[in-house]
Amino acid sequence: MRKVEGGDLTVGLGVAFEAAAILGVPLFDGDRSRRRLEAARIDDRLAVLPKTVRKRVDVNDDF
Repeated sequence: MRKVEGGDLTVGLGVAFEAAAILGVPLFDGDRSRRRLEAARIDDRLAVLPKTVRKRVDVNDDF
């Protein structure tokens, strides 16, 4: 869980999916307004965490 919280890129995809499911964070949704709402919810949750957890990591997802 520390790796998931820290944004460690070595975390397995299954572990990331499980963590998202446990936290109630949907990973896929075709509706843009829904994704924006979820992003805002996540930002609200992150706001109460220590800054070391909130550190953003730029990921190049251009395959």
